[in-house]
Amino acid sequence: MIKTSYEFDQSILAAGSSLKTNILLRFRADIAKSPRRNLNLSLVIDRSGSMAGAPLHHALKAAESVVDQLEPDDILSVVVYDDEVDSVVPPQAVTNKAALKSSIRKVRAGGITNLSGGWLKGCEHVKTRLDSQKINRVLLLTDGHANMGIQDPKILTATSGQKAEEGIITTTLGFAQGFNEDLLIGMARAATGNFYFIQSIDEATEVFSIELDSLRAVVGQNLKVTLELADGVSLVDTLSLAKVSQNDAGQAVITLGELYEGEDKLLGLSLGISSAQVGELPVMKLHYTADVVQDDRIQSVSGTIDIVAKVGTVEEAAFAATSHIILELSRLTIAKAKETGLNLAEHGKHQEAEQTLRALVKDLRDKGLNENFEIAEEIDQLEYFASRIAQKALGNAGRKEMRDQTYQTMTRNRSDLVGRGVTTGDEVYAMPIVNEVGSGVELHCVREGGKLRVKVMSEGYDSTKNIQFPRAIRAEGARYVVEGLELSSDGFANAKGERTFYRVRGKITRFAQPGEADIFVAPRQSNPTNTGKASKGPASAADLPTTDSVGDSILVQCVKDGSKLRARVVSDGYEPDWNMRFPRSVREEGMLYVVDEVKTAPDGKSYIACGEIKRFVQPTTN
Repeated sequence: MIKTSYEFDQSILAAGSSLKTNILLRFRADIAKSPRRNLNLSLVIDRSGSMAGAPLHHALKAAESVVDQLEPDDILSVVVYDDEVDSVVPPQAVTNKAALKSSIRKVRAGGITNLSGGWLKGCEHVKTRLDSQKINRVLLLTDGHANMGIQDPKILTATSGQKAEEGIITTTLGFAQGFNEDLLIGMARAATGNFYFIQSIDEATEVFSIELDSLRAVVGQNLKVTLELADGVSLVDTLSLAKVSQNDAGQAVITLGELYEGEDKLLGLSLGISSAQVGELPVMKLHYTADVVQDDRIQSVSGTIDIVAKVGTVEEAAFAATSHIILELSRLTIAKAKETGLNLAEHGKHQEAEQTLRALVKDLRDKGLNENFEIAEEIDQLEYFASRIAQKALGNAGRKEMRDQTYQTMTRNRSDLVGRGVTTGDEVYAMPIVNEVGSGVELHCVREGGKLRVKVMSEGYDSTKNIQFPRAIRAEGARYVVEGLELSSDGFANAKGERTFYRVRGKITRFAQPGEADIFVAPRQSNPTNTGKASKGPASAADLPTTDSVGDSILVQCVKDGSKLRARVVSDGYEPDWNMRFPRSVREEGMLYVVDEVKTAPDGKSYIACGEIKRFVQPTTN
């Protein structure tokens, strides 16, 4: 029922002294095409103040797209949360899609973020319709930090694992730049669910569709492997992102989670071998268990694989062919290096982190892997991250990008998930600008499936080919002029048989038409309209100017506090319980406002609204 295979990174290992080798194992549910399993799904959506405007609009449109893709036998519930938790769609069969979408469209942004309350309510809804023959899943979407309810990441992560043991799996989706990626990734890992970084708000529908495709393709669950290592063999590292524990015999037990139809589950291992003689070397017995679809039912299966390496003389090993799986192992090794580098940097070991990434770059180049486009892209990413870490300037966006790329590569085997979440490089703002192409070649940076790709626009070149381009100066929508392009021989043909891509030759400048507004001006550090003076209001809230976006400003809400109306900051990064100096004339219960600036008052425990105040008008979802 489980089809397995394995390959070492070298077809022949060298006899004699101790060595380190990598192995890639593949697992696939070997079954005839099974009927689609029904879903018991709860969408849990953050509607806190920081989601106001376009983010919530796109999240709700994505939720509507989920409704469109479900079937009458599926069960759906929709929970929204800010400081309060509401079930806008109680658990029900998807028989009236128009009514379900109408309920979703009525959602409006509110206050602060009670993430735990919303998530637990979604789990509760799934539990009421729990069915082992269905895919029981909670999709938790947020753009901010939990600042109400249970906020301790350790408790939320542990509870996510506990819910998974009850049969309720959680997938987490982080929206924009404000969410806590460690929390969301931790919850997803503990539950063996998935995690997604939705960097661009208009990607929400696409990412929801990827997750639904994954849920429809689940043909196996709870895949676990136990490593019974031979004498002289040790487990140095696990290259895949999986839960590793030990059984009573001291053997490593690795939890790999779900199996998807048509997709290999990969497990990369780094092994140490003390010594080996010429011939066949037993490396380990690998025992696996999983729950898979068989005869339209979920049944438990198990099996054992004997893993044996071929050992030759040092000369034979030197001249032996390198395994064709070197690319897949390299991707896992790269992801592991990013994880290691980030962890080192966050413990203040910036130089060691930089050296880790640059050493891998050298190793990849020495092996000639930079002639493969995807690895060339990864090399550029590694160099970019190494530079940012060395400058202690990785930042929030860079951290999220590294965490997401590491997670997707080490958990899934899907090209549309690898390398997503690429953010604009800071160096684009300082580039020299030209107003004509001249004898150069014009290029354009576009976002494709969460990735920033550079395409050629000038005639005489193949516009379908990828271009290897410096990561640090990529920005969606930017145009460039380069001296030329040259074809790189790609010795690692892709599935379509394409063997070439372009590399940039010569100087790179940014291109803008004469008189064209420059959209790539360095982000401003503060709102230029800020006066630093306390806000003054008109006679009533009706006299305030209106806006349907928050932008770089601060979102404030008026709430009832006993017999008084208080203004509270609902944007992330502020204390949600502090009082605020805010014009009384414009206070109306439940109303949202956008203010230029919020300052901490002299008492150190309250705020002052400063600059212009606008009334926030929520866009409608049609």
